[in-house]
Amino acid sequence: MITQTIATWQTSTWKDELREAITDVRELLDLLGLGDSDLSHRVQHAPPFRLRVPRGFVARMTCGDPDDPLLRQVVPLTDELAPTPGFSGDPLAESAYNPVPGIIHKYRGRVLLITTPVCAINCRYCFRRHFPYGENTPGRKQWRASLAYIAADPSISEVILSGGDPLASDDRQLAWLVGEIEAIPHIRRLRIHSRLPVVIPSRIDEQCLAWLAATRLSLCMVLHINHPREIDPQVAAMVARLRDARIQVLNQAVLLAGVNDSVQTLADLSETLFAAGVLPYYLHLLDPVAGAGHFDTPEEEGRTLHLGLQHLLPGYLVPKLVRDTPGEPAKMLIFPEPPSPGRKILDKTL
Repeated sequence: MITQTIATWQTSTWKDELREAITDVRELLDLLGLGDSDLSHRVQHAPPFRLRVPRGFVARMTCGDPDDPLLRQVVPLTDELAPTPGFSGDPLAESAYNPVPGIIHKYRGRVLLITTPVCAINCRYCFRRHFPYGENTPGRKQWRASLAYIAADPSISEVILSGGDPLASDDRQLAWLVGEIEAIPHIRRLRIHSRLPVVIPSRIDEQCLAWLAATRLSLCMVLHINHPREIDPQVAAMVARLRDARIQVLNQAVLLAGVNDSVQTLADLSETLFAAGVLPYYLHLLDPVAGAGHFDTPEEEGRTLHLGLQHLLPGYLVPKLVRDTPGEPAKMLIFPEPPSPGRKILDKTL
């Protein structure tokens, strides 16, 4: 991994690290010693869905390895240009559940609030890579309409901050927004879905913890970690800060071909998460978003991998295998099918 370059990119605040994120494919490949590799002939140098990756995340990658599982999540390959049957720009039909700008209301009892279009890292498999953020522009004016929608529906007890990445927003804006949410009597829980604390752990600073600790709402931070090598000492220290603030910390991962489609990798991920104080929560089958077909892992393979996890791990370390299907009342659990006699559990190694 690129430990020797850390001193050159470390800066004083998380906002500095966000600004210094790599957005040029050539710079990324050169930094990893892959500028003249076969990989350099398979990348898009000006992709419509822009490259964006913080330097601290790049430092966890292995120099000279074109198949590094962290690199694979962010590098824009020409594979994205190949159409995949059944893959679309709106794979979860979110446009049908967008009653007012900024709100996605798919499931009873909870709503998702689009907080920002900005992410700290552009994951190539992102199901919102084509989302119409221009029609859901975050800000206090839009948030007031969103809050009015939430206040008018007493069946809603939980608000989920999403985006983009909600923690890419300024702490003062987030503190105001959370204060407005908690003023709605029927809201009991606040969930924050964020990858930013993983790719820039310094985001969980004193200012952030101050507004998190001030709310009356029950808080849950759902991180997004797909591979055990994403968890370094800084990420573990970030989780400790959240737990010290009495915030529940869960993880959701996506099953990705070439990244974590191995029983051992998934088991190592669960073990590493739990050692850092994070409970494995969901393992998602890939949402069929246009441009991400090369990450797809067939459902049958997902079932087999999940069964392999059950053979290796105690139940509390086995995440639920799920698929998000438009029109269903909740995420759909995918139950593993017992292998036939003599059938081996799939165990690809990466």
